[in-house]
Amino acid sequence: MTDAPTLLRQMFDAAVAAALPSQVLAGHLPAKPAGRVVVVGAGKASAAMGAALEAAWGPCEGLIVTRYDHAVPCEGIEIVEASHPVPDAAGEDAARRILSLAEGLGEGDLLVALISGGGSSLLSLGADGVSLRDKQALNRVLLASGASIDEMNCVRKHVSAVKGGRLAAAAWPARVLSLVISDVPGDDPSHIASGPTVADATTLQDAREIVARYGMDLPDSVVAALADPANETPKTLDRAELRMIAAPMASLRAAQAICPVPCLVLGDAIEGEAREVGRAMAGMALSVRQHGLPIAPPCILLSGGETTVTLPADATGRGGRNVEFLMGLLDGLDGASGIHAIACDTDGVDGAAEVAGALIGPQTDRSGLNGAMANYDGHGLFARLNAQVITGPTLTNVNDFRAIYIE
Repeated sequence: MTDAPTLLRQMFDAAVAAALPSQVLAGHLPAKPAGRVVVVGAGKASAAMGAALEAAWGPCEGLIVTRYDHAVPCEGIEIVEASHPVPDAAGEDAARRILSLAEGLGEGDLLVALISGGGSSLLSLGADGVSLRDKQALNRVLLASGASIDEMNCVRKHVSAVKGGRLAAAAWPARVLSLVISDVPGDDPSHIASGPTVADATTLQDAREIVARYGMDLPDSVVAALADPANETPKTLDRAELRMIAAPMASLRAAQAICPVPCLVLGDAIEGEAREVGRAMAGMALSVRQHGLPIAPPCILLSGGETTVTLPADATGRGGRNVEFLMGLLDGLDGASGIHAIACDTDGVDGAAEVAGALIGPQTDRSGLNGAMANYDGHGLFARLNAQVITGPTLTNVNDFRAIYIE
């Protein structure tokens, strides 16, 4: 049998391949309609989605904003790169232009929206009175707060000119077709990139309660926007259709399909503090190893989802959800033999580092673990151990992939 690290990496690669726009998008397209078609998009996979769409339909007009170094050339669609996870002026300008394109459509036109994870930060046009600087400050507070992705997106929607269904509302009376790659637990499209083309069930009151719950210190303009009834999001949308073209569970199933040992899929929507999720899964892996429960070894425990990392003010390291998970797992395993694991973000970027994640095994040196955990320096730890998984931009994003192999 293939050695454990190689097998785990092959499974991760299979999960990513199952979500590549070039492989999945064309099967979800209708015939290209007559009349004007404008293509817009936002997210880490959006440029690759645009290229896949043009491969099926031919050159199209439109504008897509993606993360720096994630551009894919298109024939007719303009591609703009911008900052993620903290927005910048390029993203703000692109969002303004995308909104203008939508507003210029008529009843016989079609807006195609290509949406994937990361789009929330890339579509960074604030509500009236909220500057780019204040949006940047908001994002930094949200990322360090410990709030879930759903909670962060609820706040973002209510201080945006584009998110929370506002892009689709701006396109009315044109039809809107959204093609979406899910990177959120539960695949709720209103949470993917903060749902720019999806009616929003959350409210300004919900957003204010989230801010209070986590004690967020926000700019005055953001506080004012969350108190302004004009910033309530659309609760219904006409003439808007959505098709989900890739999602976390499909990628987990693709990994499972190439595995030569039994796989137990624990879920595609696991949330919680990353380090504590790692410790909990260490306990499960040890139970499998000792008792053969809930599955007998050799086997693999598969999971996806999006954990959180709550950073203390004095954190000095370089980290991300997946390396935090692996440090918690290493800590919980306490040197146990016969257990290997991989944890990676399917977009190739864990946290703010250009590193997908890492691999660990029974021989992983734990001597620097406590110091790395104290400094939230998972990337530093695994770089020193030569255990990082570096893919470069994968041009898709179906959230985190975790696999634990028990001999």
